[in-house]
Amino acid sequence: MNTGHIEQTVQNITDHPGLFVVAILCYLTSFIGDVVIAWALYALLAPVNKALSLLMAWFQLVYAAMALCATLNLVSVLHLLTAPDYLTLFVAGQLYAEVKLLLGSFRWGWSISLVLFGIHLVLLGYLIFRSSYIPKILGILLMINGLGWVIDSLGPYILPNVHLGFVFVTFFGELFFMLWLLIRGWKIREPMVPTAPQ
Repeated sequence: MNTGHIEQTVQNITDHPGLFVVAILCYLTSFIGDVVIAWALYALLAPVNKALSLLMAWFQLVYAAMALCATLNLVSVLHLLTAPDYLTLFVAGQLYAEVKLLLGSFRWGWSISLVLFGIHLVLLGYLIFRSSYIPKILGILLMINGLGWVIDSLGPYILPNVHLGFVFVTFFGELFFMLWLLIRGWKIREPMVPTAPQ
């Protein structure tokens, strides 16, 4: 979706509404997955620090909720461009302006939600670093990954004249952690909690 060429964007959505619906459903599926993952990561890392694990999970849940609210703008775009009643109410210029505003709102809301996701990753990385059953290097990579998301999301607003394209190199921490969980995660043994002497 290129809001800089809004006429072409509107034409693409109008010509392929099914693909636009699929994209929205993919976002919704991803957010449901975020809720499940937040619960799973809390359970995995609660033995390290229960309070911090809960805070980490809440950051991911709030991120998912904010991203979902941002995605509702896409639902409004779809409704605006496919409902005959709306098409007759707007002249072309008004329609393009409304769609551009909704798409911009989606992108701004998504960017702010990614700041929370970045904080979630920093907390996740710290908990992994403190754990004794997950490699510490994964924790370091995830903390760097989280800072990358924060910088990349806030950069256009606080550093508009600085090119931050290089930040993408920090995003591989999530991939390495996912691969480690797939390959070695099933072998994780929950640390034994020491019992008080009797």
